[in-house]
Amino acid sequence: MPRHGKDGTDMPDLLGFVLVALVAAVIGFVAAMVLRRVRATSYEQTTRANADRLLSEARTKQKEIILEAKDEALKLNQAAETENRERRTELQRHERRLEQKEETLTQKVDAADRRERGLIDREVAIEAERKKVVEIQEQEKQELFRVAGLSHEEAREQLFRSLEEELREELNRRVRLLEQQAREEADQKARDVILLAIQRYAAEHTTESTVSVVQLPSDDMKGRIIGREGRNIRTLEQLTGVDLIIDDTPEAVVVSGFDPVRREVAKMALERLLVDGRIHPARIEEAVARAKNEVEQSIKEAGEQATIDAGVTGIHPDLVKLLGRLKFRTSYGQNVLKHSIEVSHLAGMIASEIGADVRGLKRAGLLHDIGKAVDHEVEGPHTIIGGDLLKRYGVPQSVINGVVGHHGDVEPVTFEGTLVSAADAISAARPGARSEIVSNYIQRLQELEEVANSFDGVEKAFAIQAGREIRVIVRPEKVDDLAAARLARDVATKIQESLQYPGQIKVTVIRETRAVDYAK
Repeated sequence: MPRHGKDGTDMPDLLGFVLVALVAAVIGFVAAMVLRRVRATSYEQTTRANADRLLSEARTKQKEIILEAKDEALKLNQAAETENRERRTELQRHERRLEQKEETLTQKVDAADRRERGLIDREVAIEAERKKVVEIQEQEKQELFRVAGLSHEEAREQLFRSLEEELREELNRRVRLLEQQAREEADQKARDVILLAIQRYAAEHTTESTVSVVQLPSDDMKGRIIGREGRNIRTLEQLTGVDLIIDDTPEAVVVSGFDPVRREVAKMALERLLVDGRIHPARIEEAVARAKNEVEQSIKEAGEQATIDAGVTGIHPDLVKLLGRLKFRTSYGQNVLKHSIEVSHLAGMIASEIGADVRGLKRAGLLHDIGKAVDHEVEGPHTIIGGDLLKRYGVPQSVINGVVGHHGDVEPVTFEGTLVSAADAISAARPGARSEIVSNYIQRLQELEEVANSFDGVEKAFAIQAGREIRVIVRPEKVDDLAAARLARDVATKIQESLQYPGQIKVTVIRETRAVDYAK
């Protein structure tokens, strides 16, 4: 008989139900595990497929990068080959130019030989003419004895006078001819030497400035630089000798001062303080002291490097330091130290072309503007100041003459002064040497010539040496010597009143009288 439970249900039915539920649970668990396994397998396949795809893309990208690198290498190789071809072309052009110069020199030597042979032929002809003259004199003497009945001494005196006049006339004619030939050859030689020196040397230049700008990280630093009641900025200005201009310019402070070395010290000290962040009088003193030491070292290194670049040795250490100070000095936008090195090279090149003292002229060219290192401390032209400095340190007199006379403040008494003046004019006057807009430069020269041409009696006027000199050629029949002196003064006065120009302008009035006659 079936057993019944306490609540009256049958026990077998309950057990069946439990078994069914248990089986269903097991089946559900197994199904869940199978489903999870399937999902995991699907996820693994998807992940593997993505990995394969990424790997394939990476390989494709790698191939593209390699191809791009190869293309870039090919382009660089082609650019290098192009540059090499251009350099070879440039070298070939220079070789052709040298060959042309050699041919020109050969032609000049041949011409000189021909002139020498011509002179010998002329001497032979003169000797033959002299013999003929002697014969004619003898005939005239006999004729005079016969016709005039003159004594021997009287006839001799008359013949000598006539012969002396003829010889003096011939001598003057030949001297004028030789002077003209020598002048033409000298002018051509001078032009060749100057052009060759300009072609062989060129230097870069910096812009002129009397202020330096220090960039600030923020405008808040302006208040810290000024300090409480202005004590920080006052301390910095007193220690460096410059003016700090703090205005509405965003994130910038302007350092103004005539002395470029002081301005550099102030700029360096201020930059160091901005990096440190601690700005107070004691810290300012330390920064200024360190900046002065660094600038002094920089000046010394710049002077030594300039002597090395110019190839000049044996200069006194104090002069080397003064030379280094020119690194911070500019003149019409041209850095004075680089200008001095360039003048040294140009003077040496010209000296080598004409057979002069190359070492002495290079030294004079390097030191020709040494007076500008202290001209704000000593009164007078920088040429005179430089000459006094060089005398103090025992520099040879030939070098001092080149320094003192290169601007015409003192008339050059030696060849060195004239040559250094020419090298200085080449360096300063060639295009690009000084910072001035070309249109303004041309307009200034035209205005300078117009002022000179506005006076009566002026035939022509030429502005030369980059506008630092005006040469006025007058008509000699309208302007005498006294009027020429007055005209030079009047032209200089009018230039001062009507034009604006840097530095000074030399006015030279040229009056030339020519006597012309013709032999028919």
